[in-house]
Amino acid sequence: MATPTDESEAVRLRKTLTESLAREGVLFDPGWRAAVEKVPRHLFVPGFYLPTDRPDSDGLTVWEPVTAELDHHRWIRAAYSDTTLITQFDGDEPDWEQPAVRHGGAPTSSSTLPSLVMRMWTDADLQDGHRVLEIGTGTGYSTALACERLGSDAITSIDTDGRLLDQAAAALHRCGYSPTLAVADGLYGYWPEAPVDRVVTACSFRYVPPALLAQTRPGGKILLTISGWLYGYARVLLTVTDEQTAQGPLLPGTVSFMAARTHAAPACGNPTHWAADLPERPRVARHRPERISDPTEQAFHLRFLAQCAVPHAQMTVMGDVLHLIDVVTGSAATLTPAGDGWQVREAGAVKLWERIETVLDAYDMAGRPAPQAFRLEVAGEDQRLRHPRLPDLPLPRQ
Repeated sequence: MATPTDESEAVRLRKTLTESLAREGVLFDPGWRAAVEKVPRHLFVPGFYLPTDRPDSDGLTVWEPVTAELDHHRWIRAAYSDTTLITQFDGDEPDWEQPAVRHGGAPTSSSTLPSLVMRMWTDADLQDGHRVLEIGTGTGYSTALACERLGSDAITSIDTDGRLLDQAAAALHRCGYSPTLAVADGLYGYWPEAPVDRVVTACSFRYVPPALLAQTRPGGKILLTISGWLYGYARVLLTVTDEQTAQGPLLPGTVSFMAARTHAAPACGNPTHWAADLPERPRVARHRPERISDPTEQAFHLRFLAQCAVPHAQMTVMGDVLHLIDVVTGSAATLTPAGDGWQVREAGAVKLWERIETVLDAYDMAGRPAPQAFRLEVAGEDQRLRHPRLPDLPLPRQ
């Protein structure tokens, strides 16, 4: 149970967080500023994991559990930092009574950093009177902010994980919020509360789920992140024309979200098994793999474009060798450093790196356009990324 000292410290830390977000320019709306100042984030994250500075002997990230009982000062300060707080790995619910250090693992739930939450709600252009569907309740913190700004009656939030939703519901109720909550797969939206004016997703999809268009009023907007098995990401704000069509620009910036569980990458086996059947004679790569792997905004954008060209490919690095594996077509490729360049070996129905190089060639010839120069056009299952000086890049249909 929270003590008066806890509440006093939380109020002070919320004020500091609010002022920091305001300086960053993500709280220009007084209503959202008031929401951040009021909603107690620490009540939505009783336990979470933070990474340590060094990986373990196997190169895996070491994650330390953080709770009020383990280290109250660290817990409450982290709760009011502009940081994503990981609350679940690999779909397994932690035992917060006896939490253990974790080595590696895939995060499957989190409390998104507050600045990104505010960017999402702001980019979605929420207005008084709008009915909103949020996909990916998670801890419920972002849901609480929306309830505080628009009123609980305006908000529906869904999540595929019933245990997480129960925890979020308890925290929301404790804070006085009562949105509509449901265990549901975001791929299909939530028909009982349709139609809505805005859909905002806190997970990523490989393509725009058609059900979301059908559940959004004409003129309404859908803010979602498109991702894929290369872990390329792009945010898009779609304006819905009717139940099958919508279009809108990609948004600037680098944002990544966990994939909707039905859109997560499949296991691809041992990369060396795939490499064993590749031809012995390589060719010289026209483009270096760093163009899609470097930690830069341009590489982040290029990885998304490359992913559109090879939507079933996955990428992994073993030693100095970069492997591309396509479990759908059975295609594979490797890139190996050789002198000042790279050598490529590839085989299968799809020449994976050759397709990526074609996209990179076209991108360079078009003047290396920024994300916001692209538009996504949706007509049912036909979903295409368009740019006036580039060939269309279709999103996968399944």
